[in-house]
Amino acid sequence: MSSASLAGNDDVVLPFAVEPLDVRGRVVRLGASIDTILARHGYPDMVARVIGEAAALTVMLGASLKFEGRFQLQTKTDGIIDMVVVDFNAPDRLRATARFDKDRLEALGSISPGTGELLGSGYLAMTIDQGSERSRYQGVVALEGQGFEEAAHQYFRQSEQIPTQVRLAVAEQFEDGRHTYRAGGLMIQFLPSSSERLRQADLHPGDIPEGHPSNDLASPSEDDAWLEAKSLVGTVEDHELIDPAVSSETLLYRLFHERGVRVFEGQHVHEECTCSHERIMGMMRRFSPQDRQDMVGDDGRIGITCEFCSRFYDLDPAEVEAEIAKSEA
Repeated sequence: MSSASLAGNDDVVLPFAVEPLDVRGRVVRLGASIDTILARHGYPDMVARVIGEAAALTVMLGASLKFEGRFQLQTKTDGIIDMVVVDFNAPDRLRATARFDKDRLEALGSISPGTGELLGSGYLAMTIDQGSERSRYQGVVALEGQGFEEAAHQYFRQSEQIPTQVRLAVAEQFEDGRHTYRAGGLMIQFLPSSSERLRQADLHPGDIPEGHPSNDLASPSEDDAWLEAKSLVGTVEDHELIDPAVSSETLLYRLFHERGVRVFEGQHVHEECTCSHERIMGMMRRFSPQDRQDMVGDDGRIGITCEFCSRFYDLDPAEVEAEIAKSEA
């Protein structure tokens, strides 16, 4: 089992392949990146855990982009947490935010519902954006009380038709005198290659001459291979996905050492918001002059706070109008 040399186990998404089972996958561990996002907003524990799961899933899916675009996960539901938005800007930038009903959350008391119950009913949208309207793709999954793991399975069944298994975990721990959050995820997908070529050629494993490079991948059967891979992933416990003492490589070896697992170069991930003065002005241009005037506060300024990073933009209305007029001239 080979691996790229990575400094530490946190904030890294690691691709891998179990070729005898026709399985490809990724492992992600989020440490400082997700903790920074959650600490900045001071989310309650139940909300923080839901965002952590969404972030781990988004990074695993977004890391597959072969271009510098954006992968976004967004929910809109009637639950206590009625909106979650996670942006992954390839190859390595992550940001996230959520909206929740504080009164409904506090009314739960000591009850700790699962992710599906907190989200409620609505939809989950996954969007791939290459930078223009014509290059956007969106898949939508109905949410009816299921969590992110099952929603991901449903998404791949209906949109990609790729057998997929996902595991997600989030935990709070006491570290360096304060509470911090960690999140992790594991995803495998059944992507047969040699088996598919055999079917297209109307051949069976026994028809391939001994020593042919496809012969060693023709068995076990596709169904058996996928069932084996799913069964192995089903044994993963939450702590194995978030324990800093268990590296991603160690976890993969525990699961697949009998079959052989190949690990590829990992990608580091960090928290970074994409907001800027230019983007704020782009948003302001979409409002009418009257709408912009209505935004002016008692202090004579326009104040805008980024929902993702909480950065505050203090704008002079006269300068805003002058800048918009200049851009439209």
